[in-house]
Amino acid sequence: MANHPIPILEEVAGTCVDANGGAIGMPQLCVDWVPNQIFWLLVALVLIYLLLTRIAMPRIGAVLAERKGTITNDLAAAEELKQKAKDAEAAYIQALADARSEAARIVAAAKAEIQADLDAATAKADAEIAARAAESERRIGEIRASALESVTEVAKDTAKELVLALGGKADARSVTSAVSARLKG
Repeated sequence: MANHPIPILEEVAGTCVDANGGAIGMPQLCVDWVPNQIFWLLVALVLIYLLLTRIAMPRIGAVLAERKGTITNDLAAAEELKQKAKDAEAAYIQALADARSEAARIVAAAKAEIQADLDAATAKADAEIAARAAESERRIGEIRASALESVTEVAKDTAKELVLALGGKADARSVTSAVSARLKG
């Protein structure tokens, strides 16, 4: 046995290896190797477990915690910005309402000023028209008086000339009284 290596190989490999050292069937399904495969499986699983729990999971947990913190901070900032936007909108609406009321006040003041100017101009125009009307009435009165005097003079002269033309005698007093009586009606 010492000279021939194949019997030792058969002892170690068992029934899963042929005389030339090749596998018989699928080596993974060899019943003689199952305890060895289970041992190494357990060793690999323990190593993977230790690797995951000691190295990978803390790093993943830190990344997840950082993400959660970032998301929480972003949500808080978004809420704060949303509140600021609402406040800004309320301030804008208030400023707009104030501007509208100020504009209405300015328009009302301008209307009142224009109305006061219009009233003053109307009063001035009315006074001017009244003064012109009074002046016109005075002139018309003067013209009437002048016309009445002229008519009276013409009537006196005409009556005097008619009386003289008809052969009568006309003194200035009788002609004046006759014309005055006739003008009165």
